[in-house]
Amino acid sequence: MIVEAEYPQFSEEEFARRYAEVRTAMHAADLSALVIYSTTASYHEVLFLTDFIATREAFLVFPGEGEPTLFVQMYNHVPNARRVARCHDVRWGGPDSAAAVAENLHARQLDKSRIGLVGTPSFKQYELLKRELPEAVFIDFSAQMARMRLVKSEEELTFLRRGAALSDLAIEALEREARPGITEHDLTAIVEGAYLGLGGRTHIHYMGTTPMSNPSLCVPAQYQSHRVLQAGDVLITEISAHYHGYAGQILRPFAIGAPPTPAYMHMYEVAVEAFERIARVVRAGATSDEILDAAEYIHQAGFTICDDLVHGFGGGYLAPVLRTRRTSVRVPETFILRENMVIVIQPNIITADERMGVQVGEMLRVTQTGVEALHRYPMRFVQCT
Repeated sequence: MIVEAEYPQFSEEEFARRYAEVRTAMHAADLSALVIYSTTASYHEVLFLTDFIATREAFLVFPGEGEPTLFVQMYNHVPNARRVARCHDVRWGGPDSAAAVAENLHARQLDKSRIGLVGTPSFKQYELLKRELPEAVFIDFSAQMARMRLVKSEEELTFLRRGAALSDLAIEALEREARPGITEHDLTAIVEGAYLGLGGRTHIHYMGTTPMSNPSLCVPAQYQSHRVLQAGDVLITEISAHYHGYAGQILRPFAIGAPPTPAYMHMYEVAVEAFERIARVVRAGATSDEILDAAEYIHQAGFTICDDLVHGFGGGYLAPVLRTRRTSVRVPETFILRENMVIVIQPNIITADERMGVQVGEMLRVTQTGVEALHRYPMRFVQCT
């Protein structure tokens, strides 16, 4: 049961499950502690074990036995971190959080043990840990932590459904308010205004516009520009609002002030067909090879892709991360899907010259027999007048 409190929280039972799973994996790897690093851009592992989203950077010392310690930068972030985090021991990291971590491990008498590292601390921080703990053995434990977060609990799925609903609100707001005469920056305000007042936060809002008659954009842009929307533009989007770190993800194209041109409608239809072909093969026990077989349709239709085709989601960018066989830089290893994994299917259909493209898709839960859509906004080429 999710706890309704001042800040979103998972239940004590959920945290007991997570602690037990992580410590079982630590025991199997003969680790006495984990040192977990998070930043504002990559916060999911610390969040998973504390309910706290890093505001600058944070280190979590998670021992095999006993209470964890959370070190937060900056000093003025500590009071709020103590209100939000489920970890009872929350401290300022001092001038150098890595030094504070080393001191904490010394105090726990773990300075001569095997310690798992999770995340990507800087080279300087890593070198400091090795210098201050010369007899410790550091093991990269990031992949193991990521694997433990692939299958979602019922409480996590509840948070993800909230993130999906907030993301849907952003798409609905764009449908109402996107029009000729506003700028791409206005689109950003429309998107964020749809969910910020409801407790949602931005994970990403990738959006870009270009004339359908003379396109020069094939994939949603990470940064919006001063460009003014014109009648006859297409707007391509990738929207993810999150609820306490658990984001939805929905991708839809918009025709601005005019219907989609025949060329764009054809690309859209290919994208939807690709989405549906992939969705039909997804189920617990399905393999990435089956997904890649279905994705061959994109190339058979005369197009290619720019973005990833399928990726795991829900607490980070997770496995499997798949492109088509023809666009992969290496032969992908076979991956087997499991029930209650969450994925995003997101065909980004583009021309070979990368001047034109559309993208559709959304987040789905893997079930025993197929998929459950976590979004409710319909699959369509949205027309804004």
